[in-house]
Amino acid sequence: MCICLTFQRNICALKLILFSCLVTHDVILAKDGDVWPTREFRAVWVATVANIDWPTSSHLSSTQQQSEIVTMLNKLQELNTNGVVFQVRTSGDALYNSSLEPWSQYLTGTQGRAPNPYYDPLDFMIQEAHKRNIEVHAWFNPYRARASSTSKKGLAPNHMVFKFPNYAYAYGNNLWMDPGAKVVQDHIVAVYSDVVRRYDVDGIHMDDYFYPYPESGEDFPDTHTYHDSGSSLSLADWRRHNVDSLIQRLKSTIASIKPYVKFGISPFGIWKPGNPPGIAGLSAFDSLYADSKRWFEEGWVDYLTPQLYWRIDPPQQSYPALLLWWLQQNRMKRHLYAGNYAAATVTKHWQTSEIIRQVQISRKYKDILSLGNIQFSAKYFVNNTLGLADKFKAELYSSPALAPSMSWLNASSPPAPPNVVTSGAVIKWSADRTGIVRSWSVYHMKADVWELVKVLYKDQTSFDTQMRNGYFAIRAVNRLCMESKPVFISKGQISVGTIVG
Repeated sequence: MCICLTFQRNICALKLILFSCLVTHDVILAKDGDVWPTREFRAVWVATVANIDWPTSSHLSSTQQQSEIVTMLNKLQELNTNGVVFQVRTSGDALYNSSLEPWSQYLTGTQGRAPNPYYDPLDFMIQEAHKRNIEVHAWFNPYRARASSTSKKGLAPNHMVFKFPNYAYAYGNNLWMDPGAKVVQDHIVAVYSDVVRRYDVDGIHMDDYFYPYPESGEDFPDTHTYHDSGSSLSLADWRRHNVDSLIQRLKSTIASIKPYVKFGISPFGIWKPGNPPGIAGLSAFDSLYADSKRWFEEGWVDYLTPQLYWRIDPPQQSYPALLLWWLQQNRMKRHLYAGNYAAATVTKHWQTSEIIRQVQISRKYKDILSLGNIQFSAKYFVNNTLGLADKFKAELYSSPALAPSMSWLNASSPPAPPNVVTSGAVIKWSADRTGIVRSWSVYHMKADVWELVKVLYKDQTSFDTQMRNGYFAIRAVNRLCMESKPVFISKGQISVGTIVG
C-alpha cells in the first residue's frame, strides 16, 4: 500500500509539471487521447409533394413561404437536430431555379410558374439552415413524372413527359418514366449534376421509388424498351441493372463535381423477405428492382437510410431485427441512418414512446456504424404533434451533436481556432481566413467527460461561459464535420487531474 501511495503522489506531481507547461494565459494547448461525444446524424425529411411539410399551401406568398422555412429551422435548431432532407424534385419538377425542369406546382399552384416576388427556395433553405449548423440534403424522386394523376393536362411544356413521350407511362394512379431508357437516365443525371454544381448542398438524397410499387394485375409497360435493348438478361435482372447503372453513375458524377458532397438513398426497409429469417413483406429486390443490399455492400452510397417503418415487437417486420441485418451488410463501413416513421403516431396511432425507443435502439448499435436517424416527417416536430418534439428534446436530443464525419470523402482538414483568448467570462478567437471552417464546436469538461455545449456558425467567434468554471475546448469544424485539434481553455479553479489526466 505504501508503494501505491508513493506512485500516486509521483503521478500527481508529474501532472502538475505537465499542466504548468500547457497553460499559457488561460489557453491550454491541444493534447491527444481525449474522448469526445459520440457523433449522431439527427434529421427530418421535409416533403414538398402534396404540400405535406412545406409549403403548407401552394397559394402562400413568397414571404409566407420563407417565414415557414425560418420557423421550421428555428424549431429544428431548438431540438438540436443537424440535418434536413429537403425534397426539391417530386415528379419531374423543381423547387429551385432550373433550366432543365419546370417550377413545381406545389410551390406556386401552377407548374412552370416562378415565385413572385422571385426567390429560390433551395438557396434560401441552404443559407438559413447553414446559419443554424443544419446540413441540407437535396432529395430527388428520379422516375415519377406525376403524383396522384395520370393526366398530362397542366404539365409545363418543358416537363420530361413531353421531352421523352415514348418513355412516359400511366401506371396505377401516377405517371412514370421508363428507367430502362438511356435518354431518361441521362436527363436524371443531368438534373442531379446541375444541383450539385450550382448549390452548396451537403448531400444528395434519393428515396424508395425506383420502378413503381406494383399494381395488382398490371405489369409495368416497358416491354418495348426491354426488347429494343437487346439485353440477354431476364426482364427482372435487366430492370435491376438499369437501377444499378443509375446509382453508379450518380455516385461517380457527384464525386467528380464536388467530392465532399454526400450521396444517400432511403430504400424500402425490406430487401427480400426472409432477410433476416422470419421477416415477411414486399420484396424491394423483386418488386421495385432495387438491389439496395448491393449498393451498400459495394460502397455506391455514402449512407443508407432503410425506411424501417414498422414497430419494434412484431416479428414479421421487427425494427431491431431489420436494423441489425442492414448493419451486417455494411462491409465498406459506410454510414447507416435508420429511417423512422414518426407520422405513424398520427396515421397509425402509435405511442410516441415507440419512436423514442426506436432511436434508443439505433444508438445501441453505434459501434457497428448505426450513426443516426431520419424522421418522416418535419411537420410532426415543427408542430410538436402529441408532444413529440418536447419528448425528443427531453429524452433524446437534450444537447447538440455533430453529424458523423466521412473519412473517405475529400475535404480539407480545418485549422485550429486562431488567437484564442479570454476576456472575463467570454472566450474569443479570430475569424477563419482559410474558407474551410463551417462552424465552431464548444466543449465543457463535465465530470471528466467533454460535453458539446454549443455549435456556432463560422461568423460567430466568441462564447460566453456564463461564469461556469472548469475547462473548455474550442474546435474548428469543416463542412464534413471533421474537427481540428482542440484549443483548451481553463476558467476558474484548476483541477490538475481533470485537465491532464
